[in-house]
Amino acid sequence: MNYILFDDGTWNDLRPLTFTRPVSEIRVGILSIREKWEKYLTASLSHFTQDYLSVKYPIFVQEQNVLINGSVLPDERLKDAIWNLKVGEYLAKDGVILAANFLAADLELVNKEGIEAKVKVVYKQAVDRIAMPYDIFGSNDKALRADFELLTKGRQSQTISDTVNVLGKENIFLEVGAKVEFACLNAVDGPIYIGKDAVIMEGCLVRGPLAMCEHAELKMGAKVYGATTLGPYCKCGGELNNVVLFGYSSKAHDGFLGNAVLGEWCNIGADTNNSNLKNNYSEVKLWNYSSESFEKTGLQFCGTIMGDHSKCGINTMLNTGTVIGVSANVFGAGFPRNFIPSFAMGGNHGFKEYRLKATFEVADLVMQRRGLEFNEVEKNILTNVFEMTKEYRKSF
Repeated sequence: MNYILFDDGTWNDLRPLTFTRPVSEIRVGILSIREKWEKYLTASLSHFTQDYLSVKYPIFVQEQNVLINGSVLPDERLKDAIWNLKVGEYLAKDGVILAANFLAADLELVNKEGIEAKVKVVYKQAVDRIAMPYDIFGSNDKALRADFELLTKGRQSQTISDTVNVLGKENIFLEVGAKVEFACLNAVDGPIYIGKDAVIMEGCLVRGPLAMCEHAELKMGAKVYGATTLGPYCKCGGELNNVVLFGYSSKAHDGFLGNAVLGEWCNIGADTNNSNLKNNYSEVKLWNYSSESFEKTGLQFCGTIMGDHSKCGINTMLNTGTVIGVSANVFGAGFPRNFIPSFAMGGNHGFKEYRLKATFEVADLVMQRRGLEFNEVEKNILTNVFEMTKEYRKSF
């Protein structure tokens, strides 16, 4: 069977994180949503996403195809329900289309109206879904535990060094090449997963659940509270509480980051702090790209959402519920605004447009450091985002 992950309307609500990726490439727990589905289905999945993303994330179509909503997290019952779909049927719950079984000739009908013209099968079980940016850190505890079980079941962890103070050893798993020395790991209340060649340096204090993907690093003396995920090649120090970094991003120095999501290729300067709780303890509002307004989140704790390639200078102060777009450059004294558009440069003193050429130059240098190429595909994605977000920079 050929499986394809499709973007529904959540793609709009999950911006700025989805400006540069399909919804299913969001990391929550240990794995991305796509990687979770590939584990459950033991198959490779392609993407049905925005046109400008399709070169990097192509679609592969066969005669018969099962389309799966990219915002939905898998479990065994949902997998079985999808397997049982017949050609021309779609699976739905509470108005959300979860999956559909389509022939190649019908692929152009894959939108809400086209799918709903098919035979509906109602799914009655609970569904975990990432629909808003804050769902990523909000769902990270449950997703991390599920991924830990998925990745470690029936496997043996590498030996934990005698220099490490450990509680809940049975809930700690070290992949090949993982290094931990003279740290404190407390996995009583949640698992700790340390990926291939990941490093926890001396003096780190960790409470699970924590996931460190391959080559991630915790700097000396870091303090980490669950549920936190450091994607591949991320480097972090200071204090972290319920944070998800997708990959290749750094918060390598002291400072607090809480209830936050950072995309790829982000950098948080030394002694930068974000607020995740308002002084009056009231509900946090967050910028929403679909409504183009600040909307209630229902959350008391909500920190920072940051799109790919964005940076903060040293000693930056980020207010509660701050949304930062793609390739923004934030610096200076005082609190900047709560919504910082993509390709904006500045801070509390004001903003100006961050030139696309400068973005390309920095991205090229940063990716070279990880042995990756900043190619025409990446340039095209950022160029499209630059054009799509021009309206937000008109006041600069």
